[in-house]
Amino acid sequence: MDKNRALSAFAALSQSTRLDAFRLLIAAGGKGMLAGEIGDALDVRQNTMSANLSVLTQAGLLRNQREGRAVRYFADLNGVRGLLGYLMEDCCGGHPELCRNFIEKIDLAC
Repeated sequence: MDKNRALSAFAALSQSTRLDAFRLLIAAGGKGMLAGEIGDALDVRQNTMSANLSVLTQAGLLRNQREGRAVRYFADLNGVRGLLGYLMEDCCGGHPELCRNFIEKIDLAC
């Protein structure tokens, strides 16, 4: 992940509803949630939730799958792994290889 992509992810997560939605989808794991379910769980109107989910998707933090007229959202765990990797690439006193094992061991395939 590059700096601009990381900035986009942080910007997306810097809004309360988007952060709540992202955390909700992390908790939902591989089954994800329908857009309406996310809005209901967070008590957010459909059009507002749709806009927020779009921002998170554009930032590479969510992916979606159409199911008829509905859309199911999932945390994009590759995007999460990329963001964590970006944050830790210069860690460990200039020895990023020490942290690489940590990132690789994070099994985000819920």
